Amino acid sequence: MSAGRAIKRLIDIAGSAAGLVVLSPLLGTTALAIAATMGRPVLFRHTRPGYKGRPFTMYKFRTMRPPREGEGVYFRTDADRLTALGRFLRATSIDELPELLNVLKGDMSLVGPRPLLTEYLAKYTPEQARRHDVRPGITGWAQVNGRQHSRFSQRLKNDVWYVDNWSLWLDAKILALTALDVVRSRGVESGQNVDDVDDLGLSRAMSEEPKRASGG
Repeated sequence: MSAGRAIKRLIDIAGSAAGLVVLSPLLGTTALAIAATMGRPVLFRHTRPGYKGRPFTMYKFRTMRPPREGEGVYFRTDADRLTALGRFLRATSIDELPELLNVLKGDMSLVGPRPLLTEYLAKYTPEQARRHDVRPGITGWAQVNGRQHSRFSQRLKNDVWYVDNWSLWLDAKILALTALDVVRSRGVESGQNVDDVDDLGLSRAMSEEPKRASGG
């Protein structure tokens, strides 16, 4: 591991640990609010591809109710099950905070390509698959350059650009831009229809498969 990568990991450990401590009142309050309005479980757990595509369990706060009787689990848009509290959590990015646990464990980094679905792995080109040459992140270059408004092809290009141009300075810039976006609630679209941005057909073959079966 290079000196720069070692420093990045130390920053991840210190940053995630400090974040979990400082934000513990917010984390606790959010957990209680979810339990009171949606019941348990409070956390949404989902298997995602990490470094070199190796699977890990990612943690987020739940934002959706479970399917009701007669409802299908899969939705082309999750807007049907997104709760009022869930919309707020997504708009403020509070739903992402449990990923600090993933950073502390070493599954993720504070900054890196967002961990997408494992079902997409077989559909990437060799160039696009290079996004897995680094740990996935809570935020990344794609998130501060269009976020949910960018098409999938552009997001993957931004991810690979990050891999090729990584530096500690770039990470600091991305964290600063992310903080600004969170304050402005910019780039977040709750209940977005994936078909509006999936210009690569990554999710086309998943029309009968659950994406958020546990109510993420």
